[in-house]
Amino acid sequence: MSDLSGRLRYRLLTGTDDADFCRRISEALADGYRLYGSPAMTFDGERVVVAQAVVFDDGDPSRVVPA
Repeated sequence: MSDLSGRLRYRLLTGTDDADFCRRISEALADGYRLYGSPAMTFDGERVVVAQAVVFDDGDPSRVVPA
């Protein structure tokens, strides 16, 4: 963890493409994270698995590193 109110600056959320995964993304957005890049999807032979990166900006421009 970092000193950003106990939040990690970067998170990669992964899981089955279902309502629970969408809920986790929605919760991260409500907590102040923003989407970073496009989602990734794959099929593991049984189900669709997705990943979405999110980043937390604390508003301090000296800590922001351009992509």
